[in-house]
Amino acid sequence: MAAAYNLQVLQRFRFERVLNEDPITHALTILGTLPVEGKTEPAQAIVRIEKTALIGEQADQLFPGQLKDTKLIDSTDIYTWLLGWLEPSKDRPDVKINIVHPATEVHIRKYSKQDFVIVHETPALFERIVKPYITAFPPSRTQWVENILNGVSEVEKVLYRDPSPESGYVLLPDMKWDLTTVSSLYLVAIAFNRGIRSLRDLNKAHLGMLKNIRREAARIVKERWGLDYGSLRMFIHYQPSYYHFHVHIVNVNYQGLPGMTAGQAHLLDDIISLIECDPVDGPSILQRMTLTYALGEQHGLYEPMKAAQGELGFY
Repeated sequence: MAAAYNLQVLQRFRFERVLNEDPITHALTILGTLPVEGKTEPAQAIVRIEKTALIGEQADQLFPGQLKDTKLIDSTDIYTWLLGWLEPSKDRPDVKINIVHPATEVHIRKYSKQDFVIVHETPALFERIVKPYITAFPPSRTQWVENILNGVSEVEKVLYRDPSPESGYVLLPDMKWDLTTVSSLYLVAIAFNRGIRSLRDLNKAHLGMLKNIRREAARIVKERWGLDYGSLRMFIHYQPSYYHFHVHIVNVNYQGLPGMTAGQAHLLDDIISLIECDPVDGPSILQRMTLTYALGEQHGLYEPMKAAQGELGFY
């Protein structure tokens, strides 16, 4: 069961250093420590604080109600720049806070600012470098996924559940969404099939599941939030942040997400089309093709994959 984090707990956070600051998403990620229930020593904690989006439905309340103070930056002709202070409320919080606690060194590397390099992953490099890396991941890294699938956590947030162990999945809001702002709607579909670790494992046998995710996600979003068909961007990450198959589902107008970078994000529609081109027997096209993507220097695959690029002859 997840710990109960509240203001009193967060006030016991002890700052160590800044891991990353992102001016695009208005987010700050910091490292420190938080106490662990039942233990005398605190554990490392990663806290990501992100400014929440303004809600269009509440625009009529900004002036004069929620805007409490301003400070002039500059003004020229018809243009004026101001700093402003809004009054937070239950309906419009100022920030969204994500916590990883206790955080391991792997988590710290993942959330740290880093430089990237483009790598070309051939099927041979996948077998030699990437597959052993994925296989070595301890089950504890995806225990939170198991908790969702088994109904231990986030039960009230589940929007759709297909319990089939081979083709089933759960659909629920992603932890990155504030659950309020439809323009930044962000859902995730998590497969029950533990044998699909990444995009490389997909084949014709999984077409039913992929098409079902596409259909049901569109239906539910239309019914609950009024977004029409064609209003969603559905994609699969490679490399993913965790090796249990899942599909990201976001409002198509939600621009600027780091996770939508070319090479990392593969549209679900394109993946379905590629698999449909596969022969009935033999390896799928996703197992036969070279995948090109960016790896951060803090990623566990960075050094071996970077070192292996010289033998490929791309440059």
